[in-house]
Amino acid sequence: MFTQFFGNYLLNQNLVTPEQLVDALQEKKNTRMKLGVLAINAGYMTASQVERVHEMQSKMDKRIGDIAVELGYMTDEQVMELLHSQPLGYLLLGQALVDKGYMTNTQFEDAIHAYKEKYSLTDEDIADNKNSKVEDLISSFCDFSQTSNPALYEEFVSLLMNNLVRFVGDDFTPLEPVTVTDVKGLKATTQNITGEFSTTTSIMADEPAFIEFATRYADEEITEMNEYVEASAQDFINLHNGLFTVNVSNNQQIELKLTPPTPLSDADPEICKNSLILPFQYPFGIIKFCITL
Repeated sequence: MFTQFFGNYLLNQNLVTPEQLVDALQEKKNTRMKLGVLAINAGYMTASQVERVHEMQSKMDKRIGDIAVELGYMTDEQVMELLHSQPLGYLLLGQALVDKGYMTNTQFEDAIHAYKEKYSLTDEDIADNKNSKVEDLISSFCDFSQTSNPALYEEFVSLLMNNLVRFVGDDFTPLEPVTVTDVKGLKATTQNITGEFSTTTSIMADEPAFIEFATRYADEEITEMNEYVEASAQDFINLHNGLFTVNVSNNQQIELKLTPPTPLSDADPEICKNSLILPFQYPFGIIKFCITL
């Protein structure tokens, strides 16, 4: 989830365009982590030092780590630590952006330090997916302070993002939440949560995005709008809301019920009234989730 919010941060700071971010997200899974970006992230080297090492490497047959040690930028132990470290998702995204030429090492250095400082993050927080830090990110992303139960709304959004990662893919970026959206041309399926915490939830997208969403969720190739797309939309919203109600019941002893999800149809503008719309940018398009407040 920290990777997804890093992408959102880069967009908000106008450091990359939406098109560049989508391109990098697609390339992330094929990206090989390089020592320079790891060293910048760890604070062992500056961007200018990495650039100098790269320049020297172009003139001699030596590994980057060996050159960095010879120049006194890192120790052998630090090089081995980085080489054996497990690259975190946000670093792979940063590496893809650098490889594509969308960001320089200096821009990445400034961005990653500012991102961590803004949210008081460490690599340990990110590697452990620390719940308190995730909650901070969610609360800064979505303002539920004026609702009847901010904690439950935040739990809903956190679980939603986790379920997107688990069942659809982690190559998305959350875009800024809005309270008004144009639903023209969008399809939607809706489900109500009733009880002490009541809300109407909807998943909306245009047909091409829904087809690719269904392909990923069902793990089979779907090429046209059909009953499998409809079933996937209904199944995902029912799965997510079902997990949410189980969590709320187990953790807070609040019993909630679900209505059956509606069949996929043209999105109704009335759905979005008094609601928060959460858009998620995937390479294949934007999936929108609507939650009534």
